[in-house]
Amino acid sequence: MRMLRLLLLPAAAVGVALTIGAAQAQTKITIGKVLSGNGFHIPTYVAMDRGFYKEEGLDARFIMLTGGALVKAALSGNIDFVPIPSGGAQAALSGAEIRYVVGSSLKSQWLIAVRPDINKATDLKGKTIGYGRQGAADYDEGAAVMLRAFNMAPGKDYKVISFPGETERIAALINGDISAGLISVAHAPKAINAGMKVLLRTGDYIQRAGGTVWARKDFVDQNPETVKKFVRAIAKAVMYFRDDRAGSIPILRNHLGIDNDRDAGIVWDQVHNTFGAEIPPNLFRQILESRRKTMIAAKQWAADKPLPDPEQFITRNLLDPTLKEMKYVPTKLDAPTN
Repeated sequence: MRMLRLLLLPAAAVGVALTIGAAQAQTKITIGKVLSGNGFHIPTYVAMDRGFYKEEGLDARFIMLTGGALVKAALSGNIDFVPIPSGGAQAALSGAEIRYVVGSSLKSQWLIAVRPDINKATDLKGKTIGYGRQGAADYDEGAAVMLRAFNMAPGKDYKVISFPGETERIAALINGDISAGLISVAHAPKAINAGMKVLLRTGDYIQRAGGTVWARKDFVDQNPETVKKFVRAIAKAVMYFRDDRAGSIPILRNHLGIDNDRDAGIVWDQVHNTFGAEIPPNLFRQILESRRKTMIAAKQWAADKPLPDPEQFITRNLLDPTLKEMKYVPTKLDAPTN
């Protein structure tokens, strides 16, 4: 019996060594997550909850902060991957060495919710719409759709009240202080359950590379295999979310703070086919161009200074071959209405 135990000891030791080796094989990474979650970042949540990071050998954890704080933390080396494309664009145009590694949302995700008496966009003439801060996506994208599609300009054809948060916009809508409010898809159930209705989706008019993930250039240069694993995890998440409604609902509830399956289903129905791991050149250029215009207005960029080649900020040599190798199926987007 003693001899048997002695013979078993090496086998047990090998088993322990293999377990330790497997644990050590997991590469630790950190990923930025905005407080309360964000619809543009859903693939990063799916990859976490469905185990796609782990499947790729990544020991991933979220670091939760505000959007601006996440950008600063990523630039200082305290976060590896961050899905804040506009903040990254300003940093890149200001000289920061960053690289975009994988895509996320390919469409604008804002909705214009209205009171029950509003039936079409032109009914909002002379009325008041609640937007976010001017210069931010929750102002600019609503104003852009109203102008391009319906020839209605803010301040001229309708009044604007800026609210810092979507909850405040919904409350003002319910109270009758405004006739319409620009809200994200994640907040749509709250407005609908309160008797409001969705007038239009900005994504039907604007394609936008929201949530595109970037990292510091030195991190990418030093860890190309880790970046490839991250790309694969996000691509798997995009394809999973695109097709699996039932499996996606708990993830939406978990990360976007949605109360029930019905409301999470509403969100999935609106956005499940709007994500892509690819980074379309035209949509990516718009991120930088939009930020360049903002910097010109703030006198941080010369008006006659052209936009640099956007492709220099993308790791195409890692992204495109990785997606091809894993037989990733690109997203087919409907053409914008206008």
